[in-house]
Order: sequence, then C-alpha cells, then structure tokens
Amino acid sequence: MKKLLDLLTEEMQQAFEAAGYDKNLGKVGISNRPDLCEYQCNGAMAGAKQYKKAPIMIANEVAEKLSGTTVFSEVDAVAPGFLNLKVSESFLCDYMRRMSEEEKFGLEAPKKPKTIVIDYGGPNVAKPLHVGHLRSAVIGESIKRMSRYAGHKVIGDVHLGDWGLQMGLIISELQVRKPELPYFDDSYTGEYPVEAPFTLSELEEIYPTASGKSKVDEEFKAKALQATADLQKGKPGYRAIWKHIMELSIADLKKNYEKLKVDFDLWYGESDSQKYIPDMVEKMKKDGFAYISNGALIVDVATEEDKKEIPPCIILKSDGAAMYDTTDLATILQRTIDFAPDSIIYVVDKRQELHFEQVFRCARKTGQVAENTELKFLGFGTMNGKDGKPFKTRDGGVMRLSSLISQITDQMYEKISGNEALSQEEAKETAQVVALAALKYGDLSNQASKDYIFDIDKFISFEGDTGPYILYTIVRIKSILNKYREQGKEISMESLSAAQNASEKALVMELCQFNSMMESACEELAPHKVCAYIYDLANAFNRFYHETKILSEEDEAKRAGWIALLNLTRDILECCIDLLGFSAPERM
Repeated sequence: MKKLLDLLTEEMQQAFEAAGYDKNLGKVGISNRPDLCEYQCNGAMAGAKQYKKAPIMIANEVAEKLSGTTVFSEVDAVAPGFLNLKVSESFLCDYMRRMSEEEKFGLEAPKKPKTIVIDYGGPNVAKPLHVGHLRSAVIGESIKRMSRYAGHKVIGDVHLGDWGLQMGLIISELQVRKPELPYFDDSYTGEYPVEAPFTLSELEEIYPTASGKSKVDEEFKAKALQATADLQKGKPGYRAIWKHIMELSIADLKKNYEKLKVDFDLWYGESDSQKYIPDMVEKMKKDGFAYISNGALIVDVATEEDKKEIPPCIILKSDGAAMYDTTDLATILQRTIDFAPDSIIYVVDKRQELHFEQVFRCARKTGQVAENTELKFLGFGTMNGKDGKPFKTRDGGVMRLSSLISQITDQMYEKISGNEALSQEEAKETAQVVALAALKYGDLSNQASKDYIFDIDKFISFEGDTGPYILYTIVRIKSILNKYREQGKEISMESLSAAQNASEKALVMELCQFNSMMESACEELAPHKVCAYIYDLANAFNRFYHETKILSEEDEAKRAGWIALLNLTRDILECCIDLLGFSAPERM
C-alpha cells in the first residue's frame, strides 16, 4: 500500500504534467505553516527559471488542473508561487479504511528481505546486570522487533563476555578458597561434580574480590593470567569450572532479561568463536596482512584518507594471547559462515566506536566478511543522573538493573494502588507493566546516539511525553470500546466515515502517517521516531476525545464511525508499543 505522501505527490505530478510542466516539480511535503495548510508544493518556484515564467502563473495553472480533484479539498496558489493544500476528508477516510483492511496497516514488504544479525546485550558472565546494560538491551530488542516487522529475517545474539581474564580471576580465587576441589588436581581422572562449588551470590562476590586483589597483588594477577591461558587451551578442571559459571550466570541473566521483555535467539559468547581463530590468523599471515610489530601480530587498517590516527588491529599479543579485536573478528567470520548475513548491527556504547572501526576495516581487508555485507555500528550515549554524570546509586556505586526495575515498580505501585477499582494483585501486576513502559519509553524516546538524563519522577508521570501517558491513552480507548460492546453493539471498520471536525481530521491524518513513519524508523534504526509518532497520535486522540461526546452521540452512524476510528487508533498504538518492547494493561 502506497504511503499517503506518495499518493498526494502523484496527484500533484499529474496536475503539473497536465498543465504542460515537468511532473517532477510536483513533489508534495508536509506544510511548515500548519496554520495555513496541511501540505504544500513548491514546484512552481523551482520551475520559474526553467520555464521563464512567474511562479505564481505556474501555480495558478496547476491549481486550475486540480479543480475537480477528489484528493484535495483545497488548492490555493499563493504569492510568490506556493501551492497550499488541504486533503479531502473522504480521501483520507478511504485511505484509512484500506489501512484497517491490510496486513500491517498497509506497510509494504521489502522488495528484497535481508538477513540481519543484531549484536546486543553484551554482559559479562559471573557479574550481575547493572544499569549500564540497559540501553544495549532495550535499543537492540526494539530494533530487532522493528526489523522483523518490516519483513526481514533477524537473528539476535547476546554475545556474552565469557572467555577473558575474569574467568582466570574467578578460577584463581576459587583455588585460594577451596584448594581441595578436584578441579585443581592435575592427576584427577574421574567425573567432575554436577553441582557447582559455589552459589550464584557467592560467584558474584568472588569476581570483584579477585579483581581487586589482582590490582595490588602481582603474583595473584600472574596466576589469573596463567589460569586464563590454561582455560583457553582446554585444561579439563578449568573447563569444568567454566561450565558451572556459565550455567549459573546464563540462568540468572535470562531471568533478568525476561523482566525487561528482552530475548535473544542466540546465547553465544566469545568462547564460541575461539575455534575459528587459529585458521583465521594463519590466513591473515599467509595473505600478507598480518605481521609482527614489537612482538605482537598486527594488521594495519589506516588509509591515506584518514583525518585522524587509526591504530592497527592487534591480532595476537607478544605472548600469543588473543585480544578483543581477535575475538570480534572471529565472531564476524562465524556469523558469515553460519548465516551469510546482509547486515550485522552492533548496538554498543558509542565510546567503542574506534574499536569497531578498526575491527570492521580489518574484517573487510582480510576477507572475514562478504563484500556486500553491511557492518553497522549503532553507538548509544550514556544514561546520566540529574547531575549530568553517569547514573549511580546514592552511595556512588553502579546500580543493579534489577534494583532499578524494582525501584520504578514500587513507585508506580504507590500511584496505581490509589485506584479502588483494582485489587491489590491487579494493582501489582499493572504496576509492573506500566513501570516497564516508563523505563523503556524513557530510554527509547531519546535518539540512541545521545546521552540523556534518567529522571524517574518524569518517566513515571502520567502526563507529558512518557510511557505511562501512552498507556493511559490506550486504556482510555479500551474502556470506551468495552462500554460500546456492553451496549450490545459490534465494532465494524466499515463504519469509518469522513472526519467532521478539525480534531477528528487531525487524528485521522496522524493515523495515515503510520506507514511513512514506520518505513523511516526501520530504515534508520530509530526507535525514537516510533516514540515521537505515538506521542503525537496520543495527543491527537486526547484532543478529539475531550471535544467529542462519543458514547452519548445520538446519531448511531456517527457514533459507529467514531468507535471504528478509536479501534484503529488502539490497534496502531498497541502495534507500536509492542515494537518498542512493552504492552498496555486492561485497566490503570
């Protein structure tokens, strides 16, 4: 189904052509003066020089050709040559009716669907999720949902940090605490215990203790580095400990991501790409890309066009250990082999941009990725407190993500529990739903690349550009539709009728912008555009609602038309919030 703006442009192009002018002059755009008109065309201004004619003369001739149009209700030629346009209410109604009948409200499927891998999440195992993990999870999940909705095949990968020094630190600290365990006995040949030698809470305490110790105890750090190397070489006891760590950590991570309504198709980690590294490195050497510099194996990725220094990719350290560059390159190779993706999107902190620039250049230079595969870095800004600094707890620590969710949920429950119509249990469930909307919308309504202030009081407000305001609007619509059904009436989209006042038309026009917005948001990987759209749509509905007595309208045809309009509004709002990763309750 064509976008509304394209149809308006087609009508205007026909008029330009009928008047004897180049049809390409007939491009229609949204008016920058909504007090004067809804849309406008400036083609007569552009054609003046080409046709050596006053632009107002061209505009008048084109306007005359539109005298019988069913698309525009008003076409005014205004000096010095603008064409001011208002769209016909009946044309909008027909368009809206077709939207209601079409799958995905008429959003056109891509001509060539893509296979897309999205790398988001990126937590380290053995450590709890904290607020720093929020943006990657929330933005990545939304982009995954939006891209699938657009018609692409999308694979989401959590890409765990499970193979670095933190593993050696945990193993070494565990050996200090429990040296008698069979994992540390090189002569042990039996089966290792099924149960882990630590609980999750113990594991979460072991890592920071070991990390702190390594910063002041050189001998301990050396042992941790050796333990890391032994693990990566396949030492059986260390591999068994690693499996225990992975099982406990992943189970806990899944619970926490589930609270955020974030899920992944793949739970791969850095360890999954290790088997690709030896052959990859040998090929880089054989093809002449990798060479030794100061003991390390590197690949130059700088070009003559660079305006700033781009350091080389370090493939192996002087001791032969792999680096983050190595693991990320091997992961690209693995994804290329497994999925042959058209695009790989990395949703990570924008401060990692240089690292990914190096990795992407190296992957292309050394042939780890197909030439036509897009490697895209989607860097996000930081979530800051009201002081403008990265968000912290009151005592200055990094807040656990589960604590943040609980804090918002508790505050939302205090607000909702005042509604006597809700039982305590329903109020608790509703508070969880609304709190998640507050958290996700508060993040996603900001352009991903920008830093933003995390203001809980603002985010949980039922007024303004917030998740709770959007949900309250949806719940209000649901309430009206339920009351209509309680009157014994059925909702029929065939009842949609032409708008009869300004606020109704404004609502209709917002609905008709859905396809255009969604196409743009998906192409630009921009969830904030979806947020901006539903905020405008919610505002348009609420203006219409406050000006219109919907259920008490005596004219049944008019009332049925309004109910159909509300039904479509609810459907589109719920579609959009699902793409953002949250839902609406039945009552609030």
